[in-house]
Amino acid sequence: MSLYTYSLLSIVGINIMLAVSLNMITGFCGQFSLGHGAFYGAGAYAAALCAVAGYPVPVALIAGAVVAGILGFVVGFASVRLREDFLAVTTIGVSFLFVGFVRKQHWLGAEMGISKIPGSGLGAEGNAVMILLFAAATIAFSLDLNRSWLGFAFRAVGDDEQAARTVAIPASSYKLLAFALGTAIAGLAGGLYTYFTQFIVPDSFGFILSVTLMAMVVIGGTGSTWGVVAATIILTLLPEVFRFINDYRLLIFGGLLVLVTRFAPGGLAGIVNSLTRRLRRA
Repeated sequence: MSLYTYSLLSIVGINIMLAVSLNMITGFCGQFSLGHGAFYGAGAYAAALCAVAGYPVPVALIAGAVVAGILGFVVGFASVRLREDFLAVTTIGVSFLFVGFVRKQHWLGAEMGISKIPGSGLGAEGNAVMILLFAAATIAFSLDLNRSWLGFAFRAVGDDEQAARTVAIPASSYKLLAFALGTAIAGLAGGLYTYFTQFIVPDSFGFILSVTLMAMVVIGGTGSTWGVVAATIILTLLPEVFRFINDYRLLIFGGLLVLVTRFAPGGLAGIVNSLTRRLRRA
């Protein structure tokens, strides 16, 4: 395969990790977060600093996941009592705060970012394989989480927080745990992105990325791991296959988001489930 193909596979794998991890927060636990790009960026910068300092790849990736998870825990703790619109606005603020903070820090490269980051030593093919393995592990973890008692608790909180409290489910604790888990995986994806590009800038982790990830989750079907994976692959490859729509990507994503929200609230997963039920009846 060509270098372009390996690069495309790497981007697909990273986006799957980001969208699936956001689905753990939004789809499983009902927390509408629009700042996922900030946690992705925190992991990327943490891994980049470790790589530049000469630490091995596993240490840098773990550092990215830990830093993003801690930041997610702090943000989650500060906003655990917020709901819906208020939580969305808070996470939007986190996204802008992160980009603004990084741009002013010279030790983080400021506007120019961090360049000449040491590679993983695996080459383009090795990087793609590593990223896809992590993406597969993220999917497996999400599916297992969804079937576990913890996943049932997340869904109970997401469906009706007050009802969950009445049956002794500590909603605040589970919301905080979901936020920390999802952001830690986003930070791990950021570390992989660092080794993939070997160059990072603040604008790569801005608000537009967070909105794009939310579009992938909603179009795929909030709460459905396979639906989110399918939507992520489609929305990542679509601009590459049809290059002429690349300049209108956000417009198309926004239009799809409106259409899905209006006519198919369950997303791709809901459409597939509906068709399956009809075929069984027939």
